[in-house]
Amino acid sequence: MMKQKAVFFLIYSLFIFSTADLSAQKQTNIWYFGSRAGLDFNSGTPAPLENGMMATNEGCASIADNTGNLLFYTNGVYVWNHDHQQMPNGYRLMGHRSSSQSAVIVPKPSSETLFYIFTTDLQSQAYGMRYSVVDITQNANTGDVVEKNVFMTSPITEKITAVQHQNGRDMWVIAHKWNSDAFVAFLVTAQGVSKEPVISRIGTVHKGRSKGAIGCMKASPDGRKIAVAIWRDLNRFEVFDFNNNTGVLSNRIHLEPYAEAYGVEFSPDGSKLYGTTNGIGKAKPQLWQFNLRAGNNTVINNSAILISTSPKYKLGALQLASDGKIYLAKENDNYLGVIQNPNAAGWSCRYQEQGVSLGNRQAKLGLPNFVQSYFNYVSPVLNSKQ
Repeated sequence: MMKQKAVFFLIYSLFIFSTADLSAQKQTNIWYFGSRAGLDFNSGTPAPLENGMMATNEGCASIADNTGNLLFYTNGVYVWNHDHQQMPNGYRLMGHRSSSQSAVIVPKPSSETLFYIFTTDLQSQAYGMRYSVVDITQNANTGDVVEKNVFMTSPITEKITAVQHQNGRDMWVIAHKWNSDAFVAFLVTAQGVSKEPVISRIGTVHKGRSKGAIGCMKASPDGRKIAVAIWRDLNRFEVFDFNNNTGVLSNRIHLEPYAEAYGVEFSPDGSKLYGTTNGIGKAKPQLWQFNLRAGNNTVINNSAILISTSPKYKLGALQLASDGKIYLAKENDNYLGVIQNPNAAGWSCRYQEQGVSLGNRQAKLGLPNFVQSYFNYVSPVLNSKQ
C-alpha cells in the first residue's frame, strides 16, 4: 500500500511540475500594436506600455523570452529590438502594416536564438507569403535579421496563424491562397521551413475584389481547429477541424452573414468562437459568440449570441492572452475591450467595453499575432470587482 502511494505521489508530482512548466511560458507577455501602444502582462494584470516605436494600422507581432523579457517586435515591414531600436537589417520586410495579419513570429525548433518572421502582403498583392530570420545573438545580443524575404507562395490573403505540431516540437504555419479554396500549411522543423506545403482544398473560394483578402485566421490553442474571417464581399466566418499531425483541414462549418467579418479567436478551452465585424452601411460593428459544441453546422449557426454592438469604434482583431482573457482592438480608442471569461456561454463571458487602458496611446485594428499553442495551458483569471 505504501509503495502504491509512493508511486502515485511521484506521478502526481511529475504531472504538477509538467503542467506548471508549460503554463509558466511568458513568450506572449509583451504586446506592441496600434499607434505605439503596448501592454505588459508579466504582473498578471496588463499594464500599458508607452515606449514602443511601432505604428501599424493592422498586423503586428511581438515575442518575449520564457521569462517575459521582450526580444523584438514587427509590423511585417520593420523590426525593432528590445531597446526599441530598429535592427540594422530590420527594414523592407515584404509584409504590410495594413495587412490584417502582416506577421507571425515562430521560434525555430531546437534553437534558442533563431526566430522566423512569416509575413503576408496587403490585399493579395505580389509579395505574397515570405519569411525572414532573426538571430538574437547578433548586434551585441540585440538581434538582427540575417535572412530576409524568402519566397513561399503567392498570391495569398492577409490571413496567417501558427500552432505546434502534434509532436510537441515542430510548428505549423497556415495561410490561405487568393482566388482559391486552398489552405497551405508549412511545416517548420529544426531543419528549416518545408519547401512544399500541405494543401487542403476546402471551404469558400477567397476571391472577388482584392479587399476580400482582408480578415484574420486563428488556430485553437489545442491545435485542433482553424477559424477564418472572410471580409467583404463574402461576409462570413468558417471553422474547420485541423489535424496537427498531418496539417490537413476538414469538416467545414460556415457562419453567415456577418457584414465585414474581420477578427476571430477561440476560447481557451476551444468550446467558443468569437468573431468581430467591422460593419458596413447601416450595420454597426459587432462582437459575436458561437458555441462550437452545440451540434451540427445549423445548430452552431443558430447558437450565435450578439455580445456587443459598438456605436463609436470600428472593431478589429481579437487575441487571447496569458491571463486567459480575450482582448479586442477598437480603432482609435485608448482602451481595449476585454472578454473576462471567454469559456462561458453568452453574456456570462462578461465583455467589458473599456477593459484595459492604453494610457496615452491608441489601438488601431490589429493586435499581436502569436503561435496559438502558447495559450494551450491558460485559464481565465477572474476578478470579482470587474
